[in-house]
Amino acid sequence: MSYIILLNLAVFAGLLVLLSKFSKGDMKLSRKVFMGLIVGVAFGFALQVFYGEGSVTIKDTLEWTNVVANGYIRLLYMIIMPLILISMVAAVVRIDEVTSLGKIGGTVIAILIFTTMISSIVAIGVTDLFNLTADGLISGDREAARALALEGRLGRVSDLSVAAMIVNFIPRNIFSDLAGSRALSIISVVVFAIMFGVAALKAMKEKPEIQKPFLNFVDVAQTIIMKLVHMVMAFTPYGVMALMVKVVATSNLADVLNLGKFIVASYVAIAIMFGIHGLLLTLTGFNAKKFFNSVLPVLIFAFTSRSSAACIPLNVEAQVEKLGVPKSIANISATFGATIGQNGCAGIYPTMLAVMVAPSVGVAVDFQFLATLVMFVTISSFGVAGVGGGATFAALIVLPLMGLPIEIVALLISIEPLIDMARTALNVNGAMTAGAITSRFIKIKHVNEVEQPAE
Repeated sequence: MSYIILLNLAVFAGLLVLLSKFSKGDMKLSRKVFMGLIVGVAFGFALQVFYGEGSVTIKDTLEWTNVVANGYIRLLYMIIMPLILISMVAAVVRIDEVTSLGKIGGTVIAILIFTTMISSIVAIGVTDLFNLTADGLISGDREAARALALEGRLGRVSDLSVAAMIVNFIPRNIFSDLAGSRALSIISVVVFAIMFGVAALKAMKEKPEIQKPFLNFVDVAQTIIMKLVHMVMAFTPYGVMALMVKVVATSNLADVLNLGKFIVASYVAIAIMFGIHGLLLTLTGFNAKKFFNSVLPVLIFAFTSRSSAACIPLNVEAQVEKLGVPKSIANISATFGATIGQNGCAGIYPTMLAVMVAPSVGVAVDFQFLATLVMFVTISSFGVAGVGGGATFAALIVLPLMGLPIEIVALLISIEPLIDMARTALNVNGAMTAGAITSRFIKIKHVNEVEQPAE
């Protein structure tokens, strides 16, 4: 390891120590996370300035700073399955009526799908407002190679259907799904936990003597899991800092400038959807300002991590402790929101690409085209969940369905991280919005759980 790399790592370590000292005391988590974000951006930008884009020095430095970034992400993934399993079982056995589970799941999914449809309509309006087209994009050897690689991925999404996705929600081997062996493992664990909880309710009615020891076991397990979640969350500012170093240091500034108009338009569409989430919350009795203040740390982490699944533990905790959403609703909305009806990745992105590409290949962007596009985007948002790659695969599903080429996906890959950060934050906010609204529609009595009214 060269002295330059050691110097960079010494600076990085020093920044971690400074962040630790400045974020001590009673400072809110949101401020700590925001400080980590700013420090990470500054250090990542400094690496770009001093060593240049694509430098071997940057690559070697990130190999070690990513120990913090990737280590934190792995810690979050480590607690996802135990948290979902125990929390869902605990929530089910405390629900007075088992029929409420169906209402919860149905309401959450309906809200997620509805907001995805709205996000698609918003994307159409923003694309037209900015007059975005695919004609001005430059395609070179690099983009052609990417397009060829994407053609190979089409086989992974060509056979997807909503019916097939629903069947795959059902676990075949719960131990395999607890190990995260499939893209749909998270939902499968939820399905198993709900069925296990229902079975426990029936068993406790048949044998009342097992009720007290079983509930005590669930309470103890849940308490320990939540303590573990708090321990991991304490590392959030440092994980965010390291993640932002990676994003900024590896960004292609030339591509950002060339595609700046598309980036700005994407952020405008995402900002509008955040506003629509706030409006929906207000209409259902929530204080939108309080909501966003409460979930800000989760959104910042979603922005930096670009992983809806990794946000599940923070998502659930924010809903339960900050918003007063019952645990059963919080767990279902956080889990389903990470896999179904993602407003940013499955709604806005593929819609914008389709509207941009259509005129360049002679397809009229009329009412019939737009109505069909919104319908396809809404339906496919249910199936994107089973495929890794998020927005890219959403586009690979929607564009061929509309009879459009996929080359534009390759052209935009270089700026994906910059847009994907905001899209992921919108996805996660959509999940929390669905949970909060569902808690207004469905009133459930829980033991040791009290809903907090909106201010």
